Amino acid sequence: MREARKREPGRGDWSEDQIAYYRARAAEYDDTYSARMDMPRLARTLDTLPIGGDVLELACGTGQWSRLLSHRARSLTALDAAPEMLRRARERMRGTGTRFIEADIFTWEPDRQYDTVFFAFWLSHVPPIEMQAFWDLLQWALVPGGRVVFLDDSPTKAEIEDVVDETSVPAVHRTLSDGSRHVAVKVFRGPAELTSQLNDLGWDAHVEAADPFHLAGVARPREEG
Repeated sequence: MREARKREPGRGDWSEDQIAYYRARAAEYDDTYSARMDMPRLARTLDTLPIGGDVLELACGTGQWSRLLSHRARSLTALDAAPEMLRRARERMRGTGTRFIEADIFTWEPDRQYDTVFFAFWLSHVPPIEMQAFWDLLQWALVPGGRVVFLDDSPTKAEIEDVVDETSVPAVHRTLSDGSRHVAVKVFRGPAELTSQLNDLGWDAHVEAADPFHLAGVARPREEG
């Protein structure tokens, strides 16, 4: 395996708050997720992306994307920090042989490498202070020649968010059906900005609009020499 770069997690209240939000949201996640995302359109976008081989899915949630990935993967490993989410994902993926891992991405270290690392609507939950360490982790998790593939919100979605003022990282308020109010990291990065940032971090990246509200990206570690 590649030698891992030293990672400085830098976890703070924002990480615990975000995990708590997704634990609380698990029971209503599928309904609210479908309402916010155009799944049929994005599933067609997913079909055009280079996903295959041994696949690692980060922040798998209840397994909505896992189900689509499993048809294209030789093996699938799905990771999430919320046990309530993983319980639903295991039910959804019953009989597929999917390996599940419960872990906080910001402190987790992979025990093997993968051909594809995929995440949907997760990168916008990675604060600027964690981008270097997060992408170092992704490089560690990939076999030589592997790739990272992702879907996320475009900056257009910022119009519907309730932004939290005066926080250490960009964040938004999210209210659940029981009236409870939570906080989650939310960083909107456009295709050009994200492509430039990933290039600066040592990746050959291509990020483009999937539709007016979403973006899709593919990134590979830049070859040295």
